[in-house]
Amino acid sequence: MTDTETPAAPEAPEAPRPPLVRRLLRSRTVRAATAAALAGALLGAGTVAWRTDTLPLLGPSPCWDSLGSGSMDALFGDRRTEVEEQALHNDPMGDTGSYGQCRVTSYDGDRARRQVTVNVRRLDGLRGTDSQDWPREFLSSGMVPLGDGLPGMTSSSRAWIALPQACTGRDDFTGPTVVDIGMGRADFEVSSEYTLRDRAALTGALLDAVNGVIDDFGCSGTYREPRDLPAPVEWDTTRPSTFCGIKGLALPAAYRKDLRETRVSGEGGPARICEAGYDSAEKAVRLTTVTDPVLAEIYSSDALHSGAPVKGTRGYGKVGGNRAVYRAVCQTGQVMFVLEQLRPAGPGTRFTFTHDLLPAYVAAESERIGCGPQKVTFPKSSAS
Repeated sequence: MTDTETPAAPEAPEAPRPPLVRRLLRSRTVRAATAAALAGALLGAGTVAWRTDTLPLLGPSPCWDSLGSGSMDALFGDRRTEVEEQALHNDPMGDTGSYGQCRVTSYDGDRARRQVTVNVRRLDGLRGTDSQDWPREFLSSGMVPLGDGLPGMTSSSRAWIALPQACTGRDDFTGPTVVDIGMGRADFEVSSEYTLRDRAALTGALLDAVNGVIDDFGCSGTYREPRDLPAPVEWDTTRPSTFCGIKGLALPAAYRKDLRETRVSGEGGPARICEAGYDSAEKAVRLTTVTDPVLAEIYSSDALHSGAPVKGTRGYGKVGGNRAVYRAVCQTGQVMFVLEQLRPAGPGTRFTFTHDLLPAYVAAESERIGCGPQKVTFPKSSAS
């Protein structure tokens, strides 16, 4: 990664230019159309596939002309690659919002060796459709913040960053529009050497992609690569007296035998994630604190509709069988506390972890981030 400029948030993006004018001015669209015609492979509306090695001069760079040779080499080396690319759309007033997908697959002979998928999507903050699957992949304890004012996180298998809201045209009660990139199985790590190499490659490709999207949407400004990323996070022995590294949060004795290992994501980003289990392969619980107010919107529906009501000093939420969501109003805006039990903590145990730990978790974590005091109470009907 480069270390020549101090990364910073992009300039306030200009209003998008009219789509027709933008298409006429952008030469890469003409090149893409020419390459598509030569490849002769239309795979459905808005999706074009081609082999980058067969069109080295006419074809645009992969993923909306954004992934440069440096990112491609870091991800795939000198292997042959094939690209499936979906046209980008930015419709801030429509139901679909901003979206597009690009998939790059490398081959050794006829055998696929590595596949990287880039998505541009507006996360749903109204119906709760993105509060489960997307966080499971892109808000994991293996991630660290990009830092340097960049609104995103990265690991060796997943990375994401939010687009400026001024560029996407959405500032009402919806989640952010993000560019995310994934490679292989989420959280799969071979060794520290591979972790650092793959994380650097994914992070560089993510920054290339998001800057290409910003330009494609007709906005100005760019994100610069972070100078230094935090060290990769590792699993460690659980400390019951400061569970998940949170002062004042004690793990109940009933769970200590089965929650022996803990991993906490890097500090200082849009979210802090802790996962614990019998070992690294048996994650049983996840505690997520989302401090970025826009990202927190993806849990808004769950805080209103996903279980029995929870009341708080300056907030509210819901607690269900295996998930509890509490929304607090803090000085920085809304913060979401999400507590999940992914599987029974041990043989014969029930899904009671969220109910048992939510009040203590919200109180201790609120104090840690400067949002306290927060006292959570359950209605009598939800008591054990």
